[in-house]
Amino acid sequence: MPGKLLVLPNVWDVPSARAVVAAGFPVVATTSAGVAEALGYDDHERAPAAEMFAAAARIARAVDVPVTADLEAGYGLSPSALVEALMEAGVAGCNLEDTDHAATVLLDPAEQASRLADVRAEAATRAYELVINARIDVFLADRDRSQMELVEEALDRAHAYFEAGADCVYPILLRDREATVRFVAAAGGPVNLLALPEGPSVAELAEIGVARVSYGPLVFRRLLEQLNAILADEFR
Repeated sequence: MPGKLLVLPNVWDVPSARAVVAAGFPVVATTSAGVAEALGYDDHERAPAAEMFAAAARIARAVDVPVTADLEAGYGLSPSALVEALMEAGVAGCNLEDTDHAATVLLDPAEQASRLADVRAEAATRAYELVINARIDVFLADRDRSQMELVEEALDRAHAYFEAGADCVYPILLRDREATVRFVAAAGGPVNLLALPEGPSVAELAEIGVARVSYGPLVFRRLLEQLNAILADEFR
């Protein structure tokens, strides 16, 4: 059912996080691509886990709202080590995606669900109310097929991940309106979508019943474009 939409303009450092809070947003979310590039690395787990967690910790210390960290696929950490690192960083939530970056393939959904369940159980043993946003990479991995053809596969993953204890699912790159309506109606829990120029508007996503909308590295990229324009126009 339609409800209040949580909008997350993703951040990559302390100044961008403070700007998001000053603008009135109630939650700060990081973008792995922006954080990694700001640290001098490529996305897709090319940055050392310790540096990514340190960046999340700096952001969490600098703002007085909950922070959710994009942790890609978890950097190969065990559930225990992952939860410990999250708690030490002081974040309230995380994204965990179902891509194996070393092999560049989608993880088996049962394997990913088991890992999510282990993370949930580990957090519970520590009385840590971690918000898990389980990213579904079906639409990212197979861009040649129509999105309606992929909805059932994505839904199978969504159901498995919710059963494993995820609080929200994130079918990244889902943008076709018909497929979006179908997925949100049948997901079985809250859905996070990436805002895309070619997809439904934020207002439309709210009407469809999406719970969260995030922007990934979009804000980071736009600011770099503005910096390039300033450098070209004002310093020559």
